[in-house]
Amino acid sequence: MQRNPVAKMLLFGATGDLAKRMLLPSLYGLHADGLLSDTLTITGSARGDLDDAGFRDEARKALDEFLPADRKDDAAIGTFLNRLFFQPADLSDESTFQALADKVGDVSGGLAIFLSTAPSLFEPAVKGLEKVGLAGDTVRIGLEKPLGYDLASSKEINDTVAAVFPEERIFRIDHYLGKETVQNILALRFGNSFFEPVWNARGIDNVQITIAETVGLEDRAGYYEGAGALRDMVANHMLQLLALIAMEPPARYDTAEIRDEKAKVFRSLRPMTPEEVPHSTVTGQYLGGAVAGEIVKGYDEELGKDSATETFVAIKAHVDNWRWQGVPFYLRTGKRMAKRQSEIAIQFKAVPHSMFAGRGGLLQPNTLVIRLQPEEYIELLVMAKEPGLDRDGVRLREVPLKLSLDAEFAGKRRRIAYERLLLDLIEGDQTLFVRRDEVEAQWTWIDAIRAGWEANGTKPKHYPAGTWGPSAAIALTERDGVTWMDD
Repeated sequence: MQRNPVAKMLLFGATGDLAKRMLLPSLYGLHADGLLSDTLTITGSARGDLDDAGFRDEARKALDEFLPADRKDDAAIGTFLNRLFFQPADLSDESTFQALADKVGDVSGGLAIFLSTAPSLFEPAVKGLEKVGLAGDTVRIGLEKPLGYDLASSKEINDTVAAVFPEERIFRIDHYLGKETVQNILALRFGNSFFEPVWNARGIDNVQITIAETVGLEDRAGYYEGAGALRDMVANHMLQLLALIAMEPPARYDTAEIRDEKAKVFRSLRPMTPEEVPHSTVTGQYLGGAVAGEIVKGYDEELGKDSATETFVAIKAHVDNWRWQGVPFYLRTGKRMAKRQSEIAIQFKAVPHSMFAGRGGLLQPNTLVIRLQPEEYIELLVMAKEPGLDRDGVRLREVPLKLSLDAEFAGKRRRIAYERLLLDLIEGDQTLFVRRDEVEAQWTWIDAIRAGWEANGTKPKHYPAGTWGPSAAIALTERDGVTWMDD
């Protein structure tokens, strides 16, 4: 696509944790690699009384703490900091926007806004930006989640933003889409001919998507208590991964065509009735336990009060279309689990007839594993003959064919997701951002699950920290003769 880089960037929440850990290091990485225009300026904004010098000092501290040692370059850091400016603003106070506009100055060369704020501030923020001339034809806006808590609130936010910015200038961020391995799903599927003939209900038995975290609440208690695992992880990251696995081949690598195919998947998700929800979902909440040898508190203890918020969810989903009819998609995510692991496991159907029956043990169906973190690799589990003279029969064993992306591309720097997404926002490429119809189709499906929980009085089942969740999650798959892929 034709890229159209802006001349200025406005970064809201510039002194927050996301900015310090991800945004400023990502922007520095782009700067150090010469990927930003020499004239691009970055204006940070947040509550407080910092000035330009104070913000640059804060940014220097963040880079010192969060940049890898091999990326620290005093000269590059110095020239990067010279790009930074700061203007205090309170998004709930209309009177602060004019000073912000004065600080940003002329936007005829293009302005990219990154807005990471509570959903309640979207409306005053967008209206304030419009009032002072920071929402015109040369301005695009990036929206960090959460984009609502259900379909109704999501539509309200989308309507608010759409009243000022057209869809082609709205960049809804899901940072999982910026991960290199996630983008590699498209290359794996549509750049290799041997997968397509079996990438359907005739060749695949089931798909498992797991995002397991070992951390607890950390500093997100306020947000997480109102969201829970379903809204926090399934409503965006996990459904986006499902869409990339299930989508039809686009005619070309084109922003509209890729997002069209993902949207079709979301519209094909089988809605769950209240009667089906108890049989197709499991919710959990962690108790105290041990993670990586360290004793940790339970969710209620961390929160400081009793709560019915789920920290774990497992779901059996179906995509009702020609390609995937009858194939279960098992989704699982949780906090304080046995290990940090994000992966997609695609289990193919067993061979229709085994010539080795009774002579070498059971044949295992082939499985394709796409590991997203902490390592990044693609692994195909296949059956192979064990060495020997075979006097007692041929013996087979499952072995991995493994492509380590870390090792194979060792000479290439592995970028964090926000580097790619921020560069695409600056240059105007929407391919890895989420369109409105995708968001609303996702929430429609999620809302039906939550309605089912409410109708059935579903409460989270407890599980000890440091495990793979409630035992009911094991039963969810084993009823179908499927076992979760746990390392």
